[in-house]
Amino acid sequence: MADFLVIVESPAKAKTIERYLGKKYKVRASMGHVRDLPKSQMGVDVKDSFEPKYITIRGKGPVLKELKSAAKKAKKVYLAADPDREGEAIAWHLAHSLDLDLDSECRVVFNEITKDAIKESFKHPRKIDMDRVDAQQARRILDRLVGYNISPILWKKVKKGLSAGRVQSVAVRLIIDRENEIKNFQPEEYWTIDAAFTKGKETFQASFYGLNGKKKKLETEEDVKQIIDQIKEEDFSISNVTKKERKRNPSPSFITSSLQQEAARKLNFRARKTMMLAQQLYEGIELGKKEGTVGLITYMRTDSVRISDVAKQEAIEVIQSEYGEKFVQQSPQKEKAKSGKTQDAHEAIRPTSAMRTPSSVKPFLSRDQHRLYRLIWERFIASQMASAVMDTMSVDLMNGEVQFRATGSKVKFPGFMKVYIEGNDDQSDEKENFLPDLKEGETAKSENIDPKQHFTQPPPRYTEARLVKMLEELGIGRPSTYAPTLDTIQKRGYVSLDNKRFIPTELGEIVLELIVEFFPEIIDVEFTAKMEKDLDSVEDGQIRWVKIIDDFYKDFEVHLDKAEKEMEKIEIKDEYAGEDCEECNNPMVIKMGRYGKFMACSNFPDCRNTKPIVKEIGVKCPVCKEGNVIERKSKKKRIFYGCDRYPSCEFLSWDKPIDRSCPKCNEMLIEKKLKKGNQIQCSNCDYKEEHQQ
Repeated sequence: MADFLVIVESPAKAKTIERYLGKKYKVRASMGHVRDLPKSQMGVDVKDSFEPKYITIRGKGPVLKELKSAAKKAKKVYLAADPDREGEAIAWHLAHSLDLDLDSECRVVFNEITKDAIKESFKHPRKIDMDRVDAQQARRILDRLVGYNISPILWKKVKKGLSAGRVQSVAVRLIIDRENEIKNFQPEEYWTIDAAFTKGKETFQASFYGLNGKKKKLETEEDVKQIIDQIKEEDFSISNVTKKERKRNPSPSFITSSLQQEAARKLNFRARKTMMLAQQLYEGIELGKKEGTVGLITYMRTDSVRISDVAKQEAIEVIQSEYGEKFVQQSPQKEKAKSGKTQDAHEAIRPTSAMRTPSSVKPFLSRDQHRLYRLIWERFIASQMASAVMDTMSVDLMNGEVQFRATGSKVKFPGFMKVYIEGNDDQSDEKENFLPDLKEGETAKSENIDPKQHFTQPPPRYTEARLVKMLEELGIGRPSTYAPTLDTIQKRGYVSLDNKRFIPTELGEIVLELIVEFFPEIIDVEFTAKMEKDLDSVEDGQIRWVKIIDDFYKDFEVHLDKAEKEMEKIEIKDEYAGEDCEECNNPMVIKMGRYGKFMACSNFPDCRNTKPIVKEIGVKCPVCKEGNVIERKSKKKRIFYGCDRYPSCEFLSWDKPIDRSCPKCNEMLIEKKLKKGNQIQCSNCDYKEEHQQ
């Protein structure tokens, strides 16, 4: 029998660690938490210092029995759950369930699952950090008090299956507030004047700037006419040429939120998928017989951008080998921690070894695992590379009082950009814009002056990446909460995704309106952010967790009582679908289900006929010529197009058909979604039209 028992959360992690520790160690998995608050009741005694009532999680009995048996036979038990609050709480629950001495040095933590990191961590076991446990307990109890008190009221007053929570309610509020901004947005007219200029054989672009060095806005067509009337001739004199050298610094290695944002932008991954794949890369991947199972990245729930000196040195060696000495960062940037508490013990998310290039591990990874690993590896390597150097040039061109300005830039030294450039939510990558070698006093000829009318645009709806970024900036939630929060608000039917952007539902607006009226502190951004800071203070040992809960519950209890008495019952009326039931001839109505809206018979429960809502796109089926093409959704919620006569006609297309034929071959045209916009192209030949934004 092994001398030592090590308990981790997952079997994959257990397998990797057992191989590193050797025969004296037996590593078993708890499969996450073994104890929690009961699902069937509150589980918190509000009259006795909010004492939680923990029970063994249903289904965990056999796991716990096996762990107890193994613990009795071992000389010592080590608890090696993840290095965060949740992991500390899992270790504490295990210690209670296995009757371990809470004052013993049984807790082992590591930021990466590599041989050196594992062996080093077992040289320095420590006691369970009760301040971290208390911070997790406080969050769990707060969420239970909010959810298990407000949800039943919503069930009675609105409909069953609803819920409310501190973080999810704020997220819904942000989405609804943004939708209201869009609805109330008043577009403002503005104009631009662009012109093509020639200097010798060179051509370049410039735009109207102002009059005599003073910037001027063009708000109406009349403003434009006045400017054009002042341009007396084609020749413009070059009045000022400014050349500068600008440095662009690399982004730091990923933290949890920036990884979720960048994976959404560059890989089109949902937050939940990103975290699932990152967990797999962290816990260990089988890299063949020679290396065995290896953890490829460091712990993926972190707020810190810190990088260890060992990891930096390894990155430098890779950079020197692959790109040369001049690409190495000569004066390392200071790693700026986020304001407030950061989980700084973890480091940033990085490869456990920079030597494991994406190409070297590709044969052992799934396509999506490889794409995420490559993103993490490139971001980390780039973070240790030299700054990019850009040559910029600004040229002012004068015609009387009228001033045009041309700006250009080109990469003088690519630096980190050789490996990685950070994405952005608007998909507008920085591009080089070359200007010819222009000198003050010379003249350039205007070839084409082109005024254009524009209107200001409303703020964009939140994508997952934008919403995570906003929650992070506001201090709402923590790394482990973002992905489950986004999942929850969709499952409850409070928001839906349209073209990867969040849109609030009628149900979401109704629930938020009630919470705003009766529980204003729950959706108050400043209140929720302060609560997160208070939880950080509990972890630091500065505040007792009971005091935070008590301060919150005093006001919350008053609001609960008021809501019970004064909240009116809301009836969500069914919307008539405009057709009758085929089975009983009663009207069909539109109902809101778990997966969105659907049609059901109004004679329910006597008639249980239901069917999906069909969305026609105004195109005849190109195969049978009789049916209409409709929008459908796959099991994974991906939109595709098919004939409404299915299964009689089996026409299917992932791309949206267009109601006209190809001018070259007369086959079906489709609308292809590309990163740069939508493009209409032929489904049969090489015919393509210009991008449409």
